[in-house]
Amino acid sequence: MKKSLIILLVLLALVTPLFASGNAEVKKSGPITIWAWDPNFNISIMNEAISRYQKTHPDATFEVVELAKADVEQKLHTNLASRTTQGLPDIVLIEDYNVQKYLTSYPGQFADLTSSFNYKDFVGYKADVMKLDGKYYGVPFDSGVSGFFYRTDLLAKAGFAPKDLENITWARFADIAKEYKAKTGQYFLANSKSDGGLFRVMLQSAGSWYFDDKGNPALVNNAALKEAMQIYKRFVVEDLALPTNGWSEWVGAFNSGNVASVTTGVWIIGSIKAGTDQSGKWAVAPTPRLSTAASVNASNLGGSSWFVLQNGASRDAAIEFMKEIYGSDKEFYQTILINNGAIGSYTPAFAGDAFATKDAFFGNRAIFTDLSKWAAQVPKVNVGQYTYEADAAVMGVMEDYYTGKTTIDQALESAEKQLKNTIQ
Repeated sequence: MKKSLIILLVLLALVTPLFASGNAEVKKSGPITIWAWDPNFNISIMNEAISRYQKTHPDATFEVVELAKADVEQKLHTNLASRTTQGLPDIVLIEDYNVQKYLTSYPGQFADLTSSFNYKDFVGYKADVMKLDGKYYGVPFDSGVSGFFYRTDLLAKAGFAPKDLENITWARFADIAKEYKAKTGQYFLANSKSDGGLFRVMLQSAGSWYFDDKGNPALVNNAALKEAMQIYKRFVVEDLALPTNGWSEWVGAFNSGNVASVTTGVWIIGSIKAGTDQSGKWAVAPTPRLSTAASVNASNLGGSSWFVLQNGASRDAAIEFMKEIYGSDKEFYQTILINNGAIGSYTPAFAGDAFATKDAFFGNRAIFTDLSKWAAQVPKVNVGQYTYEADAAVMGVMEDYYTGKTTIDQALESAEKQLKNTIQ
């Protein structure tokens, strides 16, 4: 009897740790798997982060999987919807406009990082994107802070000096576009009348979006949205913007000098510099603002952030890696600014030498000092779960508004109805 009891106790001692390890929250460290897109930007930057981390953690291993953006989104949706933990990455890149859709659609699938990072160290509008029910679920990455980039030589021929472009309204921007065309016969900007990108720049500058603070559609009686529509109508009706279709035509318009300016996210700098013969002829001014009281001369377009999967095989190792590099390494942010033109969202890095470097291409001005300052001023907005659906609904009614077939109020009522039907 005693012998049987001893055997039973030995078996229990052996088995208990097995059960304990199976139920424990701590994820064992292994290769940290990362999904992302864009080898020249996101993946290049992640590889720099890995290289820095491995200098002090030589045993850490990583697997970076390059996918197209649409494939990242599709694979992530498929895996999370099937509720399988197999095949999930430890870290995944998600575009900011889609973050809330993932967080609300798949509760419990993303690691709560609230206590792992000091979110006061990140620009507020980025940190808010990944916040749900008072908790933070992501690591803010690249800023899409916008700037009003322009050709100083072309504007000078039309009689405009840099001071004429500082802290202006969008209405004044349209006036300048009209004057510029009258004097030169050329367009001031290129824009597709069915592309909502510039729309979103205008809205966020006013601290407004397609949704209210609770995430409900808010198109009707939206003062900022109405003004943005009116500006777009001026571009079309007064023939102030060169019509373009797609990325290549749009970039080609300012690379060729056919237009004198482009207002968009900081990520455009690499494309502007592709026009190597134009070095020294470009400058950047603050983004124009709307006329609403809350509007400021700072905005944002795009940007993405990193998320750790709750059920990733190396979740805890992934969190430690992200904390050490993206959450505290100021030198890392200096490096990716120089090498990739990336303005991160980590504000303690904004005072570094790289941000103060003068750029000969932009008139020997420290443009990243300006852009990082503007990044800290971008108003917070609730982008909700359905930014692209709202974008499509609004742009879908614009043609009738351009032609006068509908009033602005009728157009917005129609767009809001369509949006609600789409997301129900």
